[in-house]
Amino acid sequence: MILSVSRRTDIPNYYSQWFLNRIREGYLYVRNPMNPRQISRIDLSTELVDCIVFWTKNPENMLDRLELLQDYMYYFQFTLTGYGRDVEPNIPDKRTKVIPVFQKLSAKIGKQRVIWRYDPIFISSKYTADYHLKAFAEIAEKLADYTERVVISFLDFYAKTERNAAGLGIKEMTEAEMIYLAGQMKEIAEKNHLVMETCAEQLDLQNLGIRHGSCIDKELIERLLGFTLAGGKDKNQRKECGCLESVEVGAYNTCFNGCKYCYANFSENKVNENVRRYHADSPLLCGDVGPEDKLTDRKMKSLRCGQISLFDAGTA
Repeated sequence: MILSVSRRTDIPNYYSQWFLNRIREGYLYVRNPMNPRQISRIDLSTELVDCIVFWTKNPENMLDRLELLQDYMYYFQFTLTGYGRDVEPNIPDKRTKVIPVFQKLSAKIGKQRVIWRYDPIFISSKYTADYHLKAFAEIAEKLADYTERVVISFLDFYAKTERNAAGLGIKEMTEAEMIYLAGQMKEIAEKNHLVMETCAEQLDLQNLGIRHGSCIDKELIERLLGFTLAGGKDKNQRKECGCLESVEVGAYNTCFNGCKYCYANFSENKVNENVRRYHADSPLLCGDVGPEDKLTDRKMKSLRCGQISLFDAGTA
């Protein structure tokens, strides 16, 4: 199985001690967001976990403890944008803090295992197309030796996103504006020897040489592992998403990044309430098992098939 850690919250930033404790204990619990009384027990043995995909905006808290994951294959989806604290209020300064953290992480685990995400992209009177191109170029130049790939997407207006982003003056982009911006970014990426992909994007940009990417990327994981994988598209994700099926271990309303475009936080009060219930030794992220909860073992298996041949490895 593939572990998604996590689309719902920034575990490397805020809950790395909890996750590393669960790795040591060999299991964790996940509460079903659609049926909160239903809790699954997830076995974290190396025989079952094929790869861990981390999602983060600042994994600094994990940099000195990566050796605790030495028995697992893993890689990072690292979001690094040009937005200021009016949009990403709890993210440290990009130039002095976050970019150096990206570079240090890449130096430790290899640039193919740190994917740069510049997303989601939106336009406003402050964050114009020219602003994005300038910020993207600056970041690309500084990350050119530390990653192989950059992923972009344009902001999707979920109801929660609209509520959280109220006051930012976001303007609806036309298809022509999105194509122009993506094309300019592609040129910048190429100058810095980076492959550009999109994430769950409805707009087809393949005529610009920008393919639809997969954050939980079957091809990348196979290359990292040296094994072919079974498994199909994750049915729990929207149709535009090309990700391989995975087990999500995070929880909504637990992220302190505070990003105004976030769809995973519904309520600041709920975030504060959940975080008060966090303790690093619990099998559950932010909470405990109650008497009315139903705990079941989730039946999982490794997706590994055969070893990749030398020929396959050369063409992956």
